Amino acid sequence: MFELLLTMLERLGIIVTIAFVLTRFRFFRDMIHSDQLARKQQYVAIGFFGFFGIIGTYTGLTFSTESLQFNSWPLELSSEEAIANSRVIGVVLAGLLGGKRVGLGAGLIAGLHRYLLGGFTALACGLASIIAGLIAGSLHKRNRHVKLHSAFLIGAGAETVQMLIILLLSKPMENALALVEIIGIPMILANGIGCALFLLVIKNVVNEEEKAGAIQAQKTLRIADQTLGYLRKGLTPDSAKEVCLILHEEIEGSAVAITDRSHILSHVGLGDDHHQSGHTIQTTITRKVIDKGEVVIANDRAIHCAEEHCPLGAAIIAPLKQRGKTIGTLKFYFKSEKEITHIITELVSGLSNLLSNQLEIAEADKAYQLAKEAEIKALQAQISPHFLFNSLNTIISLIRIEPDKARKLLVSLSHFLRQNLSGTTANMTSLNQELKHVRAYLEVEEARFVDRLTVQYNIEESALSVQLPPLTLQPIVENAIKHGIKNKDIDCIVEISINSQSHGILVCVTDNGEGMTPDRVNELGVSHVHSQSGTGLGLYNVNRRLTMLFGNDASIQIKSEQNKGTTICFLIPTTED
Repeated sequence: MFELLLTMLERLGIIVTIAFVLTRFRFFRDMIHSDQLARKQQYVAIGFFGFFGIIGTYTGLTFSTESLQFNSWPLELSSEEAIANSRVIGVVLAGLLGGKRVGLGAGLIAGLHRYLLGGFTALACGLASIIAGLIAGSLHKRNRHVKLHSAFLIGAGAETVQMLIILLLSKPMENALALVEIIGIPMILANGIGCALFLLVIKNVVNEEEKAGAIQAQKTLRIADQTLGYLRKGLTPDSAKEVCLILHEEIEGSAVAITDRSHILSHVGLGDDHHQSGHTIQTTITRKVIDKGEVVIANDRAIHCAEEHCPLGAAIIAPLKQRGKTIGTLKFYFKSEKEITHIITELVSGLSNLLSNQLEIAEADKAYQLAKEAEIKALQAQISPHFLFNSLNTIISLIRIEPDKARKLLVSLSHFLRQNLSGTTANMTSLNQELKHVRAYLEVEEARFVDRLTVQYNIEESALSVQLPPLTLQPIVENAIKHGIKNKDIDCIVEISINSQSHGILVCVTDNGEGMTPDRVNELGVSHVHSQSGTGLGLYNVNRRLTMLFGNDASIQIKSEQNKGTTICFLIPTTED
């Protein structure tokens, strides 16, 4: 009995080999990870595990109840012979991993084959194989991730059931009893161990691959985090060099290079003495990748470096793309083609997709910035006629009454418009220049208000060098005059203050006019306000441009009380060098 157990355990080596081979098949991986197999997958699994059960039968030992001797490799049985085998392993695992249908199907195939071999236990063993598949399949949902000890108990239990069926159905009874006494315990133990061993091999292989995949995923995420900041600047020699340094440190290889469509942008690693930035692409294989946009593995002959003693003997070349068009290549070099594994190839392919996506993000960011600049230009263009119409109305009102003053006012307006024209074509200007704009504007307005308007300046000269969008201050001053003090007959005061704060330069315009209601204050600067006195377009545009360029901290802040005046402020953030 002990010798039979050892012999059967030795033959479990075949089971271990089959288990390892199984892990190479996609359908088997899907079976491990899926709650329910598709119909086609079920048919494949039934056929495979049924065949596995047949192998388990043929790797068994024939036992003669007359001579009480064992013989190897059963091909045909006489009426007094039976088989000590590991057929139940394939059937049990089919049910555990694939469910009732797969377990039943594999049991039918393995059981029918066993029945056709003959012997006095043919019917009992064939029926036991089907029952084993059903038992294991019924435990599928509860044991999708089967533990090793559970696999042992289920395999041993299925074999125990087979021993009982042999005792019940096989004739003559004395032969059945003699058979079970000799092979029962060894087969129960061997098949239990076989099920657990089969599962152990599968779990170890799958877990190792999942662990390797997780490590590769972590490495890819780390690379993505490190390279994104550089590739946001686009594909340039500087950004390519930084990315190559990161990739060379993270990936095992001899060298890393990035090219555009015609030149090497950067090369880091072995061979950098002759593979240098700025050199034109010389290899046909690289041009092929650029033309076809596909990953290529190049050997020493395909690389054909001009340097006779170049240490680089193989490379993986992957395309870098933007909007579906190849704009360059990512190249990983190795000393020989033997170093290029399937995992390395997949990793390089994934990295080329990652870097391509980052370049797409950089392109999208650039487009967004251009769109934002275009919107700022449009907002500035809206402000210029807004002031012009108000100024012309003032001049028209003075032409008949005070023509000399009107002429003087036209000169001031002409001077202002020249400055205003340069402001609408510039992206940024100094606060000092903005203040000059305001002074020119106020010369026009003071002519209209005669002696009613007093302008006070509280200016910190050191703060005037800060940059801000053109035509930011003038609309706020215009708003103070047009809506704040327009109904005051005397003592109209507008104060402009510019002072340094801890987080930037604070600019405020204060008037002593009629003020506003809280509801009106909440609306201004946030949206267009429709009323008899105006739309709030000037303040809305100013606020919009400030927040687009500097963020929400730069948004205009309004304090106002009815009959007590209004103060409008904004902060220009400054950064320390």
